[in-house]
Amino acid sequence: MALERFIGIDLAWAHDEARARPNETGVAVIDGEGEILDCGWTRGIDGAAEWIASVAGGGASSLAFVDAPLVVDNASGQRPCEREVGRRYGRWKVSANSTNRASPRLAGVRLLDRLRAAGWRYDDGRGGPPGDGGALSECYPYTTLVGAPELGYPLSRPTYKRRPASVSTARWRAVRAEVCDELIARLAGLATADPPLRLDSHPVARRLLDEPTPEAAGPYKHREDLIDALLCAWTASLWVRHGLTRCQVLGPGESDGPEPAGDVATIIAPARPEQRRDGIAR
Repeated sequence: MALERFIGIDLAWAHDEARARPNETGVAVIDGEGEILDCGWTRGIDGAAEWIASVAGGGASSLAFVDAPLVVDNASGQRPCEREVGRRYGRWKVSANSTNRASPRLAGVRLLDRLRAAGWRYDDGRGGPPGDGGALSECYPYTTLVGAPELGYPLSRPTYKRRPASVSTARWRAVRAEVCDELIARLAGLATADPPLRLDSHPVARRLLDEPTPEAAGPYKHREDLIDALLCAWTASLWVRHGLTRCQVLGPGESDGPEPAGDVATIIAPARPEQRRDGIAR
């Protein structure tokens, strides 16, 4: 069955039991025409899995991209795919957090286990986009921001999350909100992209356009999680539409030693020619 639904999950990474109430997870699902079929927020592994089941149409026509480590087999240090983010996108001020089996932030691993029990499978992307649905892959929205020319960040990532040293703490919230509004305007421009994303096609997403970004930390993070979920969903659609001509698969290289047995941890990332690990413009 052709892939028709693209699910994006900005998963709260911490284990559910690590806090009395799990942080919010942003969720979104779009179709191949860029219409947002559903979007919003949920909490915890159970909440994310239940939402996915409710929008996946049985899973046969759905692909899910998750912003969280799904496969973690290293005892310490950083996963090779995380190192590759820094190598390929560091010039754009994009790097990845380190994840290993000692990390307390392994909610993605648990989500993958939960979805596998429901019939989903992990897809590392090394064979190109999957031919059918029910697959789950890892992505990283920051690589989409700088790797997709449609979003217009050719030199550096936007500062909508992390405060740069050049911005004082006193000014940071106002600057962050302004940059976030600019990013939302660029997301709105994807309505005419290939593939498209139509922010105005769902009332929850439309509020991103209609309401200014709040400066207060909690409401701001609420908005940010939804933006990242929409970026994940659009990245899944881009991957299926254009495959390795527009995206690259970050993972273990020859310098990382023997390839691990079983699932291979990868990140599927949009890439400009100068960001590609193979150095080839496609």
